[in-house]
Amino acid sequence: MKIKYCLKCKTIIEGRVDKTFCSDYCRSAYNNNKRSEIKKTIREIDKILHGNLQILRQLNLSGKTKVSKSQLSKAGFYFNYFTNLYTAKNGNIYYFCYDYGYRYLNEKNEILVVKKEGYI
Repeated sequence: MKIKYCLKCKTIIEGRVDKTFCSDYCRSAYNNNKRSEIKKTIREIDKILHGNLQILRQLNLSGKTKVSKSQLSKAGFYFNYFTNLYTAKNGNIYYFCYDYGYRYLNEKNEILVVKKEGYI
């Protein structure tokens, strides 16, 4: 018979052959730790998305605003993070962070920032 060790505390497991933890405490602690790592990643991404949203809000006070890509970059905007895409009837692609979006103009040097008005 092969000796099995607890996934959390590494002590020898006694009892059923299919046991993976020595106690309920170790099982809970192991699973809580596993979930907390996933939640940490989600929190980090959510922080980036909310940061992007704040930047778009601050730059777009009138509903539609043109800004340079470098202006967004200097403000700390992460272009690879957005909540959804919207393709307009004319083929323009908008990248949204919640209810604020943007699309590239002039070969990606200038950007149009918009507030969602029933696009989706």
